[in-house]
Amino acid sequence: MSAMNTDPIASRDGESNGNQPFRPVIPVANSQPQKVFLPHSQERYEILVRSIAGIFWEADVTTFQFTFVSERAEQLLGYPLHQWLEADFWINHIYPPDRDQTINACLMAIQQRQNHELEYRMVTADGRLIWLKDLVTVVEEAGQPILLRGVMMDMTCEKQREEALQAQQVQLDLALEVAQITTWTLDLKTQVITCSNHADTLSRLPASVLGYSTCQEFLEHVYPEDRELLHQAMARSLQNHNDYEVEFRIFWPDGSLHWVNSRGRVLCDSEGQPMQMVGVTMDITQRRQSEQQQLEREALIAVIVQNIRQSLDFKHILNTTVAEVRRFLQTDRVFIFRFRTDGNSGVVTAESVAQGWRSIAGETFQDPCFARNFAQLYEQGRIRSLSNLQTENLPECYLKMLQALQVQAMLIVPIHEKGGLWGLLIAHHCQEPRSWQPFEIDLLKQLAVQVGIAIEQSELYQQVQRLNANLERQVHIRTAELQLASEFEATLKRITDRVRDSLDEDQILQTAVQELAMALGVTSCNAALYDLEQRTSKVSYEYTDSRVALQGRVVQMDNFPEGYQQLLQGQYFQFCSLTPNPLRGYVAMLACPILDNELVMGDLWLVSHKYRAFNQQDIGLVQQVANQCAIAIRQARLYQRAQAQVEVLAELNRLKDDFLSTVSHELRTPMSNIKLATQMLETILFRNAGQPPSQGGLNSEDAALILPAAAFSKAVKYFQILKDECQREISLINDLLDLSRLETGSDVPVLQAIDLASWLRQRIEPFLERARSQQQILQISIPSNLPVFATDPSHLDRIVTELLNNACKYTPAGETIAVTVQIIEGADVRSQVLQIHVCNSGVEISREELNRIFDKFYRIPNNDPWKHGGTGLGLALVKKLVESLGGTIQVSSADRQTRFVVELPSLTVECD
Repeated sequence: MSAMNTDPIASRDGESNGNQPFRPVIPVANSQPQKVFLPHSQERYEILVRSIAGIFWEADVTTFQFTFVSERAEQLLGYPLHQWLEADFWINHIYPPDRDQTINACLMAIQQRQNHELEYRMVTADGRLIWLKDLVTVVEEAGQPILLRGVMMDMTCEKQREEALQAQQVQLDLALEVAQITTWTLDLKTQVITCSNHADTLSRLPASVLGYSTCQEFLEHVYPEDRELLHQAMARSLQNHNDYEVEFRIFWPDGSLHWVNSRGRVLCDSEGQPMQMVGVTMDITQRRQSEQQQLEREALIAVIVQNIRQSLDFKHILNTTVAEVRRFLQTDRVFIFRFRTDGNSGVVTAESVAQGWRSIAGETFQDPCFARNFAQLYEQGRIRSLSNLQTENLPECYLKMLQALQVQAMLIVPIHEKGGLWGLLIAHHCQEPRSWQPFEIDLLKQLAVQVGIAIEQSELYQQVQRLNANLERQVHIRTAELQLASEFEATLKRITDRVRDSLDEDQILQTAVQELAMALGVTSCNAALYDLEQRTSKVSYEYTDSRVALQGRVVQMDNFPEGYQQLLQGQYFQFCSLTPNPLRGYVAMLACPILDNELVMGDLWLVSHKYRAFNQQDIGLVQQVANQCAIAIRQARLYQRAQAQVEVLAELNRLKDDFLSTVSHELRTPMSNIKLATQMLETILFRNAGQPPSQGGLNSEDAALILPAAAFSKAVKYFQILKDECQREISLINDLLDLSRLETGSDVPVLQAIDLASWLRQRIEPFLERARSQQQILQISIPSNLPVFATDPSHLDRIVTELLNNACKYTPAGETIAVTVQIIEGADVRSQVLQIHVCNSGVEISREELNRIFDKFYRIPNNDPWKHGGTGLGLALVKKLVESLGGTIQVSSADRQTRFVVELPSLTVECD
């Protein structure tokens, strides 16, 4: 509660119209004289009162009874306005815990003639509590208080937020205190450090340091070696305006050294200059000590494990384990107990015992009580820690056994190997009872795992040693097999290469029998070809070192049915002769079919001495060679058939070209005569004085003499057809003759230097009118600075004309034909290449048709929107003309565009 400096309600409107209620007024300031609102201001005043978010009120200065409240009162607290005007309404509805303090404060302010603020709670009509801020003005008259006037503002939400923040602050302070975290602020200008109230619970530093010490005083308590680290961290934070975190040591008043973690953040003023540094500091001594102890234990475990694992000798592993564990635990006896297969007994396989205590190394213990009560638990991973056997509830039989060993405290950890219980790692403390520490138990548990692994590795090593001997023997055997396999692969590759090098069937089989005979060391090898219709086998190829030759011999298959039946089924066989052959004596033989797609083409026979038995490697080699022979024979026969077909096609093509050339020559003379006769007939029928016959009109007198008028119009139509077809046939004959001369090389280019830019424009311009008539767009891009170019003008003219004629023929209306010409550098820096691009849109040619587009007489079906027709020789003639000039032509079609690219080199012009 505090006094108000301003008077929000300074006077009252004493004038009223009739029975209108009393209305308050709000002055500009307390020092100004009171003003009375005139009647015409009444409406504005009422609007102002209703617009105030709080309750506007007036009350008696002695009884605190309201004489006026605004309509907002009923909305805020829920009581009707007439109840507010009852006696003691305000006093009775103040929340009782706030009542006395609020009334006393109000009375004191009235006595001192002071305007004041009150904060208190009131009870609403539905029983809720709301916080109100009451701005009260004491209205005086003749120096005496006569009236109280004020505004009540609802501040419940603000109070709730304030209480919530206070509760959060209390929780935060409690959490920081429990966590031993100190918050601090460093004024960068004064270098004064302000710490939280519970800072002494963290570091117990002197009050001069905890309260408002300087940064320098604080640094004096930091461990000297860590001061520079802390200073650098704070300096980097100030320079970069970022947070820092650092761990350092600090001295407590008792001289002990503690680790703390400090985090800080820089706060800047409105101009971006560092102003303060705030942060938190937490004691991490216990964590650091735990980490250090953990590191020491891990280092110790690593050393012990290294000593255990540096050998694969079983006894050395066990003896090292018990020695290292007893040294670490500082106990009297450590041993390893290994279970026997019966599970009820075991033997002490390794032991380390202090002087003065009984050794049990090598002793066997058989105790059904132990096995029944404990072995199964250890199988499940149980760890047994006994601090005092006298206080443990152990079975009598087990306790007696331990007392005989003078044991007072014991630690037992199971050793597992390959997932099963192998034995136990046991520590005995005999001097007195002993409390085993958690880290000791954990270390022993880790060591037991490592021992189990080492034991498993040792046993594996022994197995490996035993296996090595067997492996070495197997390696020798396998090496020999691999050597044979390598020789087999090399032999097969050599024979295959020799067989597949030729497409001559005779050479293939002769090579196969020779290479097989030499590779397998047989006395004879031959190849026979079958005639399945005659059921005969003819020995066609043979290689032998015997004087007995079988080449050319024909064998009837039915004379040896048991053998040829297997061969015809694709099976090999071998046999030894039971009676001596009159020519060769006793022999061993191997027969293998030559198969081609399950069809037997022939066979291979190998003949050796009688004591020879062909092994699987020999048989495999013969089968592979037979397969390669079948493939090679099939390829050779296909090649021979292809060669024959090529020769036939070449002969047909030559006959066709001869025919076309002959027909063209023979047709040229009669077609010339027909053309001449047509021109003479045109001169007679169509003439006009002073005009050429081709442009003349019909002479009516002559027409009447020749034909009636009705028949004459038909004659004109048929005459035009005759004339067009005559010209078409002459063009076809000329194209055929040109192609024939180009193919035979009789049309030698006549070179001439031309001005490309003007020459090309003259050739292209006639097509502008044709493109316009067909509603096509013809774009020409020819640089004006093209150099003089050496080529055959007639050939180049034909190339450009045919390409543009082709583009106009196949380009739909509304599409574009683009002609681009440029000079590029050739392979030689001094050479030049003319590049002509003719591209037309709106048409796309499939890949299959592109491959045939330069073929003679080929026309793309259904691709002539203007129905001009053609002979199909234009592009074929273009290609031959380009090639005759030493150039190339390429065509591509995609995205509804077709592009022809012609490249022609500049040729050398010989001067006389």
